This record gives sequence, structure tokens and C-alpha cells, in this order.
Amino acid sequence: MIRVLLVDDHPVVRSGYKRLLLQELGLDVVAEVGNADEGYQAFVALQPDITITDVSMPGAGGLTLLQKIVQRDASARVLVCSMYDSPLLVQRALQTGAKGFVSKNAEPDELVSAVHAVHRGETYLSEGLQTQALTAEQALEAQHIAELSVREYEIFRLLAMGRSVAECAELLHVSQKTVSNNQTQIKEKLQVATMTALVHLAQRHQVIDVGSC
Repeated sequence: MIRVLLVDDHPVVRSGYKRLLLQELGLDVVAEVGNADEGYQAFVALQPDITITDVSMPGAGGLTLLQKIVQRDASARVLVCSMYDSPLLVQRALQTGAKGFVSKNAEPDELVSAVHAVHRGETYLSEGLQTQALTAEQALEAQHIAELSVREYEIFRLLAMGRSVAECAELLHVSQKTVSNNQTQIKEKLQVATMTALVHLAQRHQVIDVGSC
């Protein structure tokens, strides 16, 4: 039996995943939670075979959860399933330790296939995720974003969504001084001078949705 943990902030999405997975013989959903903090607690308590997580969630996102899980257990099998499926994010997830990436735009059966593949020790990517042409300017921007640490990336995402420094600190369980210092470093690394430019950069590379700010 493959024991699966679901981490997604949308109850309807979790319910859909659960129904889909339980239809497959040999799969069991041991827990479903709505944020990264609860996801990590559930991972530690239940030690699932596969963890399926979204990337964009309130507070700490899926990349932070992924990093914490892999730091605790380097052999953990984490599968990212997200509507944000840019090549940059796919690469970032794999570099952080994900064993697979499924686009939420993929056919439902792909999730089942991905769970089986990751459980076998394979890396699974939804069809078409690997290729997307970037202009020279976009490629340079993507490189700058890729150079952010996981914490910097999460702060970048939250700031681009309109969160204040205080809100970022509370959501990520760090001090406001840490967020302020990281904000300065993020702008330097991304070579942006204003918050407006930071937001537009995040939108261009699907770090956030166009309608989220």
C-alpha cells in the first residue's frame, strides 16, 4: 500500500485528489492538510510514502515545505502539483528535492501515474513542462530568480502578492528584521528598484498569478 499525504490550501482540490487516488488499488490517503506547517507536522507524524504538495499556499509555500522535508529525510518522495508550472518553477522544485512535478492543467490520471513513478524511484514530469522558449532577457531574469535561496524565494512570492514585511515575518515565523534584510537582498539579486518592478517580474515568470495583486 502506497501511503499518500496531501498538502493543498483548497479543500475542493484536496477532495478531488483524494477521490482520484482512492479509486486506484494500492493507494491510500493517510492525511490531507491545508498549509505547509500542518504538512510538515503530518509528514513527521505519519511518515507517508509520497507527499503531494502545491507550491503557492498562504504562509510558507510548497518549496519551504519541500526543503524542510528533505532536510529531515533525504530519501523522502515529494511530488509537486501546481497550476504554476513555468520551467523556472519546475527546475526550482527539482533542485530543492522534488521527485516529480505535475501541472494542475494535466489530465487527472497523470497524478496517479506520477505517484506510482515517484514511488518506484523515478522522476516524473508532466508532458511539455520541460520545454518553453525564453527570450534572452527572460532567461537572464529566470537565472536571477533561480539564484534566490528558498527563504528569499518565499519572501519574493509573498511581497509580490502584496504582503507587508510584518505579514511575511508572521507567516514565515521569522523576524521583521530578517524579512527586511532579505527584501534588500532580493531586490539586488533580481536587479529591481521598486516593488512595482518586483511584482511585474513575479507575474512574468508565473511566481504569482496576474490577478493575485
